[in-house]
Amino acid sequence: MALSSSSSLQPQLGGCGILGVGIWLAVTQGNFATLSSSFPSLSAANLLIVTGTFVMIIGFVGCIGAIKENKCLLLSFFIMLLIIFLLELTVVILFFVYTDKIDKYAQRDLKKGLHLYGTDGNIGLTNAWSIIQTDFRCCGVSNYTDWFEVYNTTRVPDSCCLEFSENCGLHSPGTWWKAPCYETVKIWLQENLLAVGIFGLCTVLVQILGLTFAMTMYCQVVKADTYCA
Repeated sequence: MALSSSSSLQPQLGGCGILGVGIWLAVTQGNFATLSSSFPSLSAANLLIVTGTFVMIIGFVGCIGAIKENKCLLLSFFIMLLIIFLLELTVVILFFVYTDKIDKYAQRDLKKGLHLYGTDGNIGLTNAWSIIQTDFRCCGVSNYTDWFEVYNTTRVPDSCCLEFSENCGLHSPGTWWKAPCYETVKIWLQENLLAVGIFGLCTVLVQILGLTFAMTMYCQVVKADTYCA
């Protein structure tokens, strides 16, 4: 029982950590929102808060089920973990199958989002683009000329400038970053693929352990009830 209780506590503690990071991001980086115009609420903070809350609820169900040796709660915990595991597996498979289509849709959606840059009520999107272009030394989604359609003139945001100064985006293209942000960020993610892979593997192992211990505990309770009967 101790092993089962600790295994069900793992998702709950992990959920607390994810929720905490999400709340911290929302409080300290509240102005850093999503870059997507189609999904304005799809920010890192919101995703972490929702995920953390969901994981905490599942962990709570498993923990109570293990402590009380309740068959219904243990089975519910197992089924919820299994559904999440299968959903994650499905998302990963679909991502690799439709990588090209996802790439095209993402770039198209990001370019639509550029038109919201600097407009009222979109300070989060504006700050997000400014931070990305400054940190990754890039400009635009696929090219710095993406901004020409936004401003209807040969101009880019000041965050595209090699040396930042007020209204430097009005200067000649020779003073701007030339690298496309989409490809630059994509290359950065590929270079850090090992870290992402290790995180994903650890997540899968924790879920498999949770599934194993939940089913083991459930079988023990069923056997105990049958023996007592």
